[in-house]
Amino acid sequence: MELLSTPHSIEVSNITCDSFRISWAMENSDLERVTHYFIDLNKKENKNSNKFKHRDVPTKLVAKAVPLPMTVRGHWFLSPRTEYSVAVQTAVKQSDGEYLVSGWSETVEFCTGDYAKEHLAQLQEKAEQIAGRMLRFSVFYRNHHKEYFQHARTHCGNMLQPYLKDNSGSHGSPTSGMLHGVFFSCNTEFNTGQPPQDSPYGRWRFQIPAQRLFNPSTNLYFADFYCMYTAYHYAILVLAPKGSLGDRFCRDRLPLLDIACNKFLTCSVEDGELVFRHAQDLILEIIYTEPVDLSLGTLGEISGHQLMSLSTADAKKDPSCKTCNISVGR
Repeated sequence: MELLSTPHSIEVSNITCDSFRISWAMENSDLERVTHYFIDLNKKENKNSNKFKHRDVPTKLVAKAVPLPMTVRGHWFLSPRTEYSVAVQTAVKQSDGEYLVSGWSETVEFCTGDYAKEHLAQLQEKAEQIAGRMLRFSVFYRNHHKEYFQHARTHCGNMLQPYLKDNSGSHGSPTSGMLHGVFFSCNTEFNTGQPPQDSPYGRWRFQIPAQRLFNPSTNLYFADFYCMYTAYHYAILVLAPKGSLGDRFCRDRLPLLDIACNKFLTCSVEDGELVFRHAQDLILEIIYTEPVDLSLGTLGEISGHQLMSLSTADAKKDPSCKTCNISVGR
């Protein structure tokens, strides 16, 4: 039987966090003959990866020939924001069950995308299931070292400046390495109604009245839900003044929450005053997208310990947790 031509001019398009479309060129004489495609997909190894780790994708997919481009989805467990290489081979299945195969095409590299809004909505739904009851609070707070606040006063015009979010949390989060903001906490101790005296981030705490950052002129977005191989879970929320750069970034990428009625963080009017509540059973990480003036709050030293084990700096999400993972990557 006549040999098959080698596929060429590979094109990868319509890339999402868990799928892509692929097409290539082959000789016209092969179009009628080809019965199957072999697709070789490999995650690009970085120099720090464990060479003995079990691969999370099989290397080859055998697919019946379909008109190109073909969509690859669900054949592998693709991870978001991950670099892959792909090559293809065409084949004719013969009467004896063996395959006549072409040569392998050139290898093309591509990177999968972030979670889309529908994936984040799935994470949000999972987070809502364990959020627990709502507790009142009155301040947002940020813990850090004394030098951090001294630098803000001396070199930043007494302002806490937004910085780029690290890669903590879900690997597919569209905010990681993309959104600028200032991180705050709002969780309170159940028995006192006050912020805890311990912190993983430093002995100095800036507290600001909640209404300074969260009010009817602010949009609230759900950004992530994760854990770090622990029993407790974290939710990342974004507070963005309406019309701000941060608000425009979030509008296209994150689910928008009703500030007065959601399971995580609320601002509602009761008896003519703004009342604030947070979910009891989640550790909330709040990203405020604009600079924050230190003169709007108070700065002081806390009396508790520095619990480094609770730090989420560049924290990696537990990929095996059934509570906070969805089926489209980690």
